[in-house]
Amino acid sequence: MNVGIVGASGYSGEVLVKLLLGHPQVKLTAVTSRQHAGKPLASLIPALRGTAAEQLRFIDSDAAALAARKDIDVWFLALPHGAAADFAQALVPAGRKVIDLSADFRVADLATYEKYYGAHHAPGLLPSARFVLPELTDPKWKSEIKLAAAPGCYPTSTLVPLVPLLRAGVVAREHIVVNSFSGVSGAGKKLDEMYLYVERTESAKAYGLLKHRHISEIEEQLSLAAGAPIIVQFNPHLAPMRRGIATTITVPAAKGATIESLYAAWRATYASRPFVAILPTGETPDTAHVTGTNRVDISAVHDARTGNFVITSAVDNLMKGASGQAVQIMNLWCGFPETAGLA
Repeated sequence: MNVGIVGASGYSGEVLVKLLLGHPQVKLTAVTSRQHAGKPLASLIPALRGTAAEQLRFIDSDAAALAARKDIDVWFLALPHGAAADFAQALVPAGRKVIDLSADFRVADLATYEKYYGAHHAPGLLPSARFVLPELTDPKWKSEIKLAAAPGCYPTSTLVPLVPLLRAGVVAREHIVVNSFSGVSGAGKKLDEMYLYVERTESAKAYGLLKHRHISEIEEQLSLAAGAPIIVQFNPHLAPMRRGIATTITVPAAKGATIESLYAAWRATYASRPFVAILPTGETPDTAHVTGTNRVDISAVHDARTGNFVITSAVDNLMKGASGQAVQIMNLWCGFPETAGLA
């Protein structure tokens, strides 16, 4: 099956290129970039020198021209929010499967999207799209949608541990506090003083407090899981590392809930899922252990003094938080083994 990537020159695009080139059941046929059109793919990703992929060249990102190509079955949109919607408007009506790595179709409620991101460029496509976190989204999505929205990195690290607990009534719906630390690659390739090496090395800081854009995605999905509005205190931080997300969630235990009932809810949800590792209580996940994998590591402890569960998770923001998860979605959507190209 032939696949293409729109916007293959960013961090998530580069990881996506490498994953698809190594995938046993697809052929990466097209990579696009307005800035680098005509250049060999290996000129931007030198690790590909001397491989068969060295023959690939960037083509121009022209939405109409890409939609006219009948040789490509699946398009990945590795673009900033806003830009992805423009391409989806051309590709979805052309009958192509579209997997969007941006935020454009993660939030179903238009008013919520506009509150956090501004005007939506393709609101008419929202009913055709679905937020897809493979371990948690109803499997019916595979036959119901035309466009899959891959979750963000912070939300993945929050939703994977928390959603099963809300569904099972193991945790309270109020006073949920989420503290997350991200590697600087999460900001993408851009020149900004805050992301320079000399600013970030030996340094960690909070940012985006009170209205980080991922709050919209996190709260919408938690509310759907709980069947009632959920509000979280989300505190993102930049950490002095290239990649990875470490998240700590503090949430009151529901009346009568124990650490055993929490772990039982996790096991019931993730027993057969290859990309969720449930660690023993007290063993906290480490970003170093998930870097380069499509895995989420989760664990929890119960604080009898405060009555809270303290839940921790770790993901690679460029893998399970972006490109790896997008490939996992493609695998499920196209009938491939879930782990194909990701094991």
